[in-house]
Amino acid sequence: MKSLLSVSRPSKLNLWAAVLWVSAAIVFAGSNAASATEEGITRSHGYSYFGNLDYPVDYPYLNYVNPDAPKGGELSLAGSGTFDSLNPYSRKGRAGGLTAVQYDSLIVSTSDSVGQYYGVLAESMEYDEGRNYVTFHMRPEATFWDGTPVTAEDVVHSHRLFIEQGLPSYAQAVGRMVRDVEALDDHTVKFTFSPDVTRRGLIETVGSTPVFSKDWFEADESRRLDEPRLEVAVGSGPYKLDSYDINRRIVYKRRDDYWGKDLPINVGRHNYDTIRIEYFADQTAAFEAFKAGEYTMRIESDPKQWASSYDFPKLRQGSVVQDEITDGSPPTPSGFVFNLGKPQFADKNVRKALALAFNFEWSNESLMFGLNTPRSSFVQDTHLEAKGAPEGTELAFLAALGDVVPAEVLSEPALVTHESNAARLNDRRNLRKASTLLDEAGWPVGEGNVRRNADGHTLKVNIPYASSIPTSTSTMIETFVQNLQSIGVDATAEKVDPSQFTLRRRERDYDMVYSDRYGSFLSTGGGLSQMYGSEEAAFSLFNPAGLASPLVDAVIEASFDTTNQAEQDAALMALDRVLRYEFFVIPDGYVADYWTAYYDMYEYPENLPPFALGYLDLWWINPEKEAALKEKGALR
Repeated sequence: MKSLLSVSRPSKLNLWAAVLWVSAAIVFAGSNAASATEEGITRSHGYSYFGNLDYPVDYPYLNYVNPDAPKGGELSLAGSGTFDSLNPYSRKGRAGGLTAVQYDSLIVSTSDSVGQYYGVLAESMEYDEGRNYVTFHMRPEATFWDGTPVTAEDVVHSHRLFIEQGLPSYAQAVGRMVRDVEALDDHTVKFTFSPDVTRRGLIETVGSTPVFSKDWFEADESRRLDEPRLEVAVGSGPYKLDSYDINRRIVYKRRDDYWGKDLPINVGRHNYDTIRIEYFADQTAAFEAFKAGEYTMRIESDPKQWASSYDFPKLRQGSVVQDEITDGSPPTPSGFVFNLGKPQFADKNVRKALALAFNFEWSNESLMFGLNTPRSSFVQDTHLEAKGAPEGTELAFLAALGDVVPAEVLSEPALVTHESNAARLNDRRNLRKASTLLDEAGWPVGEGNVRRNADGHTLKVNIPYASSIPTSTSTMIETFVQNLQSIGVDATAEKVDPSQFTLRRRERDYDMVYSDRYGSFLSTGGGLSQMYGSEEAAFSLFNPAGLASPLVDAVIEASFDTTNQAEQDAALMALDRVLRYEFFVIPDGYVADYWTAYYDMYEYPENLPPFALGYLDLWWINPEKEAALKEKGALR
């Protein structure tokens, strides 16, 4: 499915993580590039790699907001499972939802473009032609919620916290990027980059890091970024923690004294007085609570629920709206991810054989009400999707990489997902093919009708999953396991509580996992190496397969050297092709829309941006509609 924004998906809440794979794109447009270049130094109010900025220096607000949106009311959402921490950046524990809304960064990306960033804490920036450094000039009016100013020292300290105590996959990657960071004065901070790293993704990565109060951390030496805690670090963002009840709810309150509320980047945004998250043990309880009005907006991720359960009195009476909103982003490359560190998956033919046991068509028709579309590509339905055999610029790009590129990649069509019989779960044709491949790979059926290799080890496939996931997804996992068992695979599905699943995912304690941790891409940058490269493959949370491929590394590295849009597009098409060639994910399907249901008091701009639903910061509450709902008893 598309990457639905949901408080049950930590990867969508840790806002700093998003910048690890989103970097600059789009060719230089010229007319609105509000920057000045003198002697190779660019000074600007924003940043993009090719220099194009859609918004001029004096822009009043973003094109996709309602600048007159009323402030007030509450957004209430459902959280899934449990939480035991209010620190989203720790290496341990399960963080509560939306904690990151409390922090500002120097720059933020816009949702109507790829790779364009504009200042929040930073009023302007300057960098040299070779991007050997970037200097951010900060807004002196910026303050933390305790009234103290946000200074360059706070930026330096926050950066060093992430390097010294952050998630290893982030810390090592960014640590290699940055040679030095220094506060030149109270409101000027300079990052100097290492000479031997790509120039792609540097400025936006350091600029998008959340900024914490240095004084708050230093006031108590027990406060660390890598430890779970029920105390939030002092921030400067638009919302602040108001209250919490462990495993039940979290409430954030909009700051009336937020220093940045009138910035052009913030006009028409952050419209709710409060944001409340109610936690539920499973999806059934959460849905019943929505019908009862315990929370008021739902971003649906379960096709079965969307198709069959939205027929209840409040919806029929018009108190609840069921809405499908177009999502312009590429689908998340979700699916069954192989743990490539497991020896039984070393042979790609074994992985392809196991994939044949997954019947997407049956799952879609029987469990998803036919609402999903099959996916093959990591950039499905975009101009970067590899189709057929490589040709033109893409073929020239791949050929230039030399012997690291297998001959079949240069001559054969891009790998596409197999088709199965939707009428029956155990498609006999595909299962026979799978059995033949496993026999040839040295995994014949032996004692007890279980496949074993020459050493007597069974072909083990354990798939853990969280108890809080939608029923249709858990059933899809269970039926896949049934098919694997039918061809002699020692396969099991293991239902575990959300906290245990989080731990197992972090420690890569699985043979296979259903995951949406990989990201699609519309441009190149260092974040691609974190997701798909070898350097952090052994531990990166963004690379759940542990993919370490010289072929993929070569394509990513060469993409950094592209000098125009056509070359970059060819490189990214080649990346899609080789990722599919390596075959480390069994793709599932996707939906082209956001599925939303909400009590009929929420409104949103007519021109929502293509790359965000924006329900957290672009939507607002119509007070008259809210009053009408309360008057007729639809709301508490």
